[in-house]
Amino acid sequence: MLLNRQGSGARWRNRPDGPDKVMGKLAYLTDMTAPDMLIGRVLRSPHPHARITAIRTDKAAELDGVHAVITHKDVPGLNRYGIAQPDQPVLCEDRVRYVGDAVAAVAADTLEIAEQALLLIEVDYELLPIVEDAEYALTDDAPQLHPQGNLLHRKEFKRGDVSVGFDRCAHVVEETYYTPRQMHTYMETEGGLFIFGEDGRLTVYAPTQHGFMDRMQLARILAIPQSEIRIVSSPIGGSFGGKDELNVQPYGALLARVTNRPVKFHNSRWESVRAGLKRHPMKITMKTGVDESGRLIAHQVRIIADTGPYATLGAEVLNFAVEHVIGPYQYQHLDVDGFSVYTNNGMSGEFRGFGGNQAIFALEGQFDRLAEKLGMDPWELRLVNMRKSEDLGPFNQPIATTEGAKQVSDAMTSSALWQERGKSNAKEDELVEPWIHTGIGAAFTMHGAGLGFGIPDPGGGRLTLARDGKIEAVFSYEEFGQGLIASLEQMLIEQFGFAAQDIRIIIGDSDVVPDGGSTTASRATSMMWKSLQNLRPLFEEAVLGKAAEHIKMPVGQLRFGEGGIYGIDASPDTLTDKCLISYPELAAVCGEPVSCTTQFNFPTSATDMVGAHFLYTYSAVAVKVEVNQLTGRVRVLHQYHAVAAGPVINPQGFLGQIEGGSSMALGFALTEDAVMSGGQYVTKNLDTYLVPTIAEHRGTIDVQPIEELPESDNYGPRGIGEVGSVTLAPAIAAAIYDAVGIRVTKLPIDPELLQAESFDTLLDKAVSRE
Repeated sequence: MLLNRQGSGARWRNRPDGPDKVMGKLAYLTDMTAPDMLIGRVLRSPHPHARITAIRTDKAAELDGVHAVITHKDVPGLNRYGIAQPDQPVLCEDRVRYVGDAVAAVAADTLEIAEQALLLIEVDYELLPIVEDAEYALTDDAPQLHPQGNLLHRKEFKRGDVSVGFDRCAHVVEETYYTPRQMHTYMETEGGLFIFGEDGRLTVYAPTQHGFMDRMQLARILAIPQSEIRIVSSPIGGSFGGKDELNVQPYGALLARVTNRPVKFHNSRWESVRAGLKRHPMKITMKTGVDESGRLIAHQVRIIADTGPYATLGAEVLNFAVEHVIGPYQYQHLDVDGFSVYTNNGMSGEFRGFGGNQAIFALEGQFDRLAEKLGMDPWELRLVNMRKSEDLGPFNQPIATTEGAKQVSDAMTSSALWQERGKSNAKEDELVEPWIHTGIGAAFTMHGAGLGFGIPDPGGGRLTLARDGKIEAVFSYEEFGQGLIASLEQMLIEQFGFAAQDIRIIIGDSDVVPDGGSTTASRATSMMWKSLQNLRPLFEEAVLGKAAEHIKMPVGQLRFGEGGIYGIDASPDTLTDKCLISYPELAAVCGEPVSCTTQFNFPTSATDMVGAHFLYTYSAVAVKVEVNQLTGRVRVLHQYHAVAAGPVINPQGFLGQIEGGSSMALGFALTEDAVMSGGQYVTKNLDTYLVPTIAEHRGTIDVQPIEELPESDNYGPRGIGEVGSVTLAPAIAAAIYDAVGIRVTKLPIDPELLQAESFDTLLDKAVSRE
């Protein structure tokens, strides 16, 4: 089936949360209020690097309407946070390392009073030299930002001897690629409501992708048991990785504790820009060589990732990038060396694609350049070197065997869009407007799902026949616009036979749900699917067993159905017309809820390479672009995505994920860059940070899901939340070269690079074309 907005033969259902969203009725966590609520604000450093010599808060504390002013002295527990490495101060003690560093926080009756209080806090700074270049940060001359130096993490992978390999190469390409500091740009900026109840427990209503991780970190900061904290973390108005780490939660929790009143935070866009996470800017230098037939001989890569002042998941992003600059191809000799480096720039961290976007832009660019040197079709070069289904993964690790690579390649090269390639692309209007040129390009990836080997990656969930007869599906995963609730509902309907009205979905409340790990790394749908596969026999045995006892029938003759329990007809797959007992009736008979729980871990490889993946989603993308050489602007006319990710659970959600990811990739390729200079953001708001609008989305998008998996495969659907964002940028770069013969090495693409030297040159080309 081909998915697009013009229609599909697939099963389409309205999203359960859809009507309230489109009618503006859905209450997001940052919409919440409470009686006697205070407003919280954070004082952040104006300097990218400075020593704090004094903090004076008396004037702010004396302002009428201010109820608390806190500094690092008011943090009762660990004054640090960070998912993997807690190195970021909650409130800085003696040094600031970027313009988002928090120095103090206030709680006041109104936002205006809180803002005034921030102006009254006096901080004495002694300016220090800044480190704004990641390569400079690695030199002996650079100021050291942390006791251990400026290197957060180094990741290497080597095989063979690249110096020997390059001596044997017929053709070698050396190139350096640069990728931008992209913002998540969610519609709902960071925020939340923080309440200490009469029982002394803290309830946090704040967007996050891993409520249990937030609970653990807040317990360390507040020096209280985790059991005294409740995290309510859904629904979320967008995240894309940016709310995986703590943001306002420490300040809301601390101020609520000090004032014993509810405290609300909601960042302005500028506050979100200066303090929020961004995609890691990377410099990727590659040297890749092939023999005369196009077989890869040697591949040498150096990655420099600017992680900003603190760790968050910078090391893990680098691991992923190192894995994916090797990617879906086979090499005789490999030498990959990656560095994640501290600087005084803004915070970099987890972002949809998680380092794969940067890696694949560079890797696919190498293949296009090598193909040109060989005089070979660029896709044929990929096929020659593509991993076969039985091959090991990029880190020589065992991986789940599928035909995904070949399937997406065959689908893409058979597509109508790819078949246009090589045909005359001179349209009638190009003769009238000779500065307009079109081109077609493509790119390929295998994208790892899950957190990878060596990183805790728990899964699980619970099914319950509740007292009121509802079937409760209870998971810790978060709904942040990706359609998780819709996918879960669809799985329950299709796997169990329930009706939508039989189901109650409970997510994102740490007091109620089991810990199923983070809603990240393209893992949530896979984990829910596996959970339901595990739960089905247990739940059937428990609930159908209760029904069999009551209605005096063999349990083997009973099945779940819409509204209740049915008998089976002549065929085991055919239910009788009459419901034997409804779910509410059965719940009343049982008296107590009937529950079944499953716990397991995301599948990993048998390897010692931390971060190595076992499950991969394969994708090939073809794209047609229009290049205006007067303005240098690029317009994407058509996209074709072939995605091998196993069974499609929710066709509408599948299409939405690929479309949404490609929209983010469009900005990554063409317009988005949170520019910094001297450790300060030049780009401060959406008037200068340009995300794609509806005008940039006038092109069509076709998505070809490939659902076939080997019969022995029991891992179910692979994640597709990220892969749509990974491969579009290199495909656009290839299409630009096809259109105007210019190679792109830096994103976002500078329009000046694509502009013709003069209007006369364009006219001459038009005349020669005629």
